[in-house]
Amino acid sequence: MINEVRNTVLALLNKNNNGYLTPEEFNLLAKQAQLEIFEEYFYDYNNWITKENQRLSNSESADIVRGYIEVIDGFREPKEQLTKGADYFQLPIDWYTIDNVYFDATGLGTDYAKLYDVDRVSTTAASRLLRSNLTTPTVDYPIYFMVEDPSNPQAGNTTASGIKVFPLTLPSGVAIGTGNVYINYIRYPKDPKWTWLGIGATGDPIFNNAAVDYQDFELPESDSINLIIKILLYAGVVIREPEVIQFAKTEEVQTSQEES
Repeated sequence: MINEVRNTVLALLNKNNNGYLTPEEFNLLAKQAQLEIFEEYFYDYNNWITKENQRLSNSESADIVRGYIEVIDGFREPKEQLTKGADYFQLPIDWYTIDNVYFDATGLGTDYAKLYDVDRVSTTAASRLLRSNLTTPTVDYPIYFMVEDPSNPQAGNTTASGIKVFPLTLPSGVAIGTGNVYINYIRYPKDPKWTWLGIGATGDPIFNNAAVDYQDFELPESDSINLIIKILLYAGVVIREPEVIQFAKTEEVQTSQEES
């Protein structure tokens, strides 16, 4: 899909000699456009849930909520084992939001009878729970809270990239570490990258999807129009063409109205 999107963007830019995007510029704009659409999924999903509760949404082939679920499910990563750092567990570098955290009292990850949901609490609530013997977390009722991990930054989550889990030890006295804590999470989409090999007879770079670092968009084909529009918006700023920006904004408004 990425090659078709790029060709369309360049064709629209070149129609009135508005300018040209290098592969490097296109990749930067494509990354931002994909990320913007990805984050919009969650807002749109929430809006359609509200409409569904108000009986303004249909079912079967017209079930828009189900469509969003299917798209978002493509970014879910199940049962990722977390690595223990100094006094916290490091979250995956590509995490966007946490579905849930599991605690495995056996450390084997295979005995589902010994897998417990870890409840997320705020740092304030954790402090209160840990001060009392009556409420202190146990292996059967563990808790976690977010902590800052500057050594493990990721896109959009540079100040909350680790979790602390309590209790700290198993009943046997063995410290809880790697192999005890797992996470189900939604990840960010991989950065798109249009790769090329040499210059063709027309003077344009030749698309090469066999490159090691090639990466297509991870969004569904139906979002290709949205990608084109958003990349054009950014491109208009890069090449300083108000006409391109206005065209893209008009198309974006029209597309938004059709989807609402």
